Amino acid sequence: MGAPDEVIHQSMRLKIMATLNVLPQTEPMEFTRLKAILNATDGNMGAHLSTLEKAGYIEVLKDFVGKKPRTRISMTKAGKRAFTDHVAYLKGVLEG
Repeated sequence: MGAPDEVIHQSMRLKIMATLNVLPQTEPMEFTRLKAILNATDGNMGAHLSTLEKAGYIEVLKDFVGKKPRTRISMTKAGKRAFTDHVAYLKGVLEG
């Protein structure tokens, strides 16, 4: 049956990955929108995004729109694969 992905398994990171998973492949979501959807704080989001980025599951894109900084998050192909595998593991647990 495999094992859970310990990076994704944490509740907030699972929610982040599930939210990004509904976007077309590698399409980014603005940090502020993702934070609002998940009802998270800046610090909480930053910590979890850092963990996911270090694992290679997401990419954090920073740029400017005019003079305003913008941060966008996108799921990588490796992240998509890891999320799909983790969901399959969870379904296996439920079907037991």
